Amino acid sequence: MNTAVKTNTRTPALDTELLQLCKAGGDSLRLLVLRVLSRDAYSVQELCHILDCRQSGMSHHLKTLTTAGLITKRREGNSLFYRRTYTPSHPDLSELHDALLNSADLIILAQDQQTRLEQVYLERAERSRAFFAEHAGEFGEQQEQMVAYGVYGQSCLELLRSSQAAGGKLAIEVGPGEGAFLAELSPHYEKVIAVDNAEAMLNRAHEFINQHALNNVSFILGDSRDPSLQQNAADCVITNMVLHHVPSPADIFKDAARLLRPGGIFCVTDLCRHDQSWARDACGDLWLGFEPDDLTEWAQASGLQDGPAAYLAQLNGFRVQVRQFIKPDHVQLHTKNRSV
Repeated sequence: MNTAVKTNTRTPALDTELLQLCKAGGDSLRLLVLRVLSRDAYSVQELCHILDCRQSGMSHHLKTLTTAGLITKRREGNSLFYRRTYTPSHPDLSELHDALLNSADLIILAQDQQTRLEQVYLERAERSRAFFAEHAGEFGEQQEQMVAYGVYGQSCLELLRSSQAAGGKLAIEVGPGEGAFLAELSPHYEKVIAVDNAEAMLNRAHEFINQHALNNVSFILGDSRDPSLQQNAADCVITNMVLHHVPSPADIFKDAARLLRPGGIFCVTDLCRHDQSWARDACGDLWLGFEPDDLTEWAQASGLQDGPAAYLAQLNGFRVQVRQFIKPDHVQLHTKNRSV
């Protein structure tokens, strides 16, 4: 008779990580922090405001959650922002790690907490909107301080044409800037919708399409949640150099997934993570770029799959990621990556 001996793979380090994970999930305020962070990244001050907590106490809870590997922090200018970590520190703890995050999602915030959360979101949006209302005429010059449209626009177009050569019925561009990419979309889609929450910028895009007689382009003064945008209808949704200006980048992925038809493509061009904090004041940036994994995690959480990607290195130190994410249908999808 053969007997199998099961090897005990537990280590002291694993035991410590298990205890830290259990400790982190054993406090109601820490679970509320995880619930709030399900939406996006927030600073210590924002979390204190949302959950009506003193900063000293919040800092203690954030340290416990960070030690447990449930959240991570990164610096944005002069502030530290915290966000969830979706990859556990040890693979053997992945089920418990995921269960804690999923369970935190079930928590219903009190009405005053939800109101303060929305207030933070609206304040971020207003800062961005006010910047573009004041500096719309300088947009092109400010944008070129980091990366010119001529650099990333062609790469975005090449990836889109390679994936959707025949075009389609509907393309939506969120944050069209001065309208240059609308001219690329217009000949290949029956209808193009440009969405922007800054009226001054939308007016500049409108002037551009009038000058180029793009008769199939319409405009919405609003954002990607506008009720007039039909669900499951768009062949592609485009955001070029937009995410670092919006209060909740993760929400844009959710909105794109809702708007796309099965098999549709979400095209994202944005800055990779950088430390040039002057961009906040000079260019109205809310975020100092993003790690590629940030976009991948937001896409997966929204039910989108990775598609083609290009990475563009600039002489001024910025690096641009040109990404595609696909809303799956019954057809098996294949991904490819290339660097430029």
